[in-house]
Amino acid sequence: MRPKTAGRTVQVKIKKRKMNKEYFWGYLFVAPPIIGFAIFALAPMLYSIYVSFTDFDLYNPPEFTGLENYKELFFGDELFRKTIWNTFYAALGIPLGMILSLVIALALNQKVKGLAFFRTAFFLPTVCSVVALSLLWRWIFNGDFGLLNVLLGYIGINGPGWLSSETWAMPAMIIQGTWGGLGMGMILYLAALQGVDKALYEAADIDGANGWKKFRYITIPSISPTTFFILITSTIGALQDFQRFMIMTEGGPNYSTTTVVYYLFNNAFRYMEMGYASAMAWVLGIIILIITIINFKLGKRWVHY
Repeated sequence: MRPKTAGRTVQVKIKKRKMNKEYFWGYLFVAPPIIGFAIFALAPMLYSIYVSFTDFDLYNPPEFTGLENYKELFFGDELFRKTIWNTFYAALGIPLGMILSLVIALALNQKVKGLAFFRTAFFLPTVCSVVALSLLWRWIFNGDFGLLNVLLGYIGINGPGWLSSETWAMPAMIIQGTWGGLGMGMILYLAALQGVDKALYEAADIDGANGWKKFRYITIPSISPTTFFILITSTIGALQDFQRFMIMTEGGPNYSTTTVVYYLFNNAFRYMEMGYASAMAWVLGIIILIITIINFKLGKRWVHY
């Protein structure tokens, strides 16, 4: 019995050595991204927590001020409250974009001529530069010689000064943002529609269900995980929207299109108030976290996996 026991012990030790060697190589391969995340993401994020409690202008050492930055945000800065409103106002384009993306995906899911061309055309803005698209739409929305107002003039409508009007600037940004997000939503919905079980439609046909009932009770529930994904990612993206606002309107006119992130950028890199900007970033991060948690909680009621 002893020789057999000794042999088993040796085998166990050999297996452990092999496992340890595999673990070593596994840790070695995952180390670079983990180290990169820790240095370039986690460390700055943790440092920004400390900075949010200080008065810091990048030139002088941070001076600890306690909760002063947060008090100013919530009780003293009316412009911050306006940027919160502007950010959520701009996010109203999310449901519109999701509906249009689904409609386009339903149309492109049919067997029609030129299908590849239309799919490419709708997806093309997604891979184009944000700067180029913003400059293009800035020309389209020009109140004097922009393409949109020229087309409206042909039907007898005197178009407004879109980006120069406090009333129309944000609707213009919503239109541009909705158009820019159609491609990705369309591709995701198209993939989801092609993954719906055809047997469900066949069973519905046998039961005499019409097109609307099949869409309501089969298509919508089947693609609900994709709808949930688009809703979550679009909401997070909309609450952090920045580039196109900076290029197209620079937050104007009269701060009517100044979002939280653009206001944060101005405080950090124009006014050199890094402590105040850090506090603003953490408030925005907590808002995004709360909204995401609420979406996940509510998603259990209508998302079907």
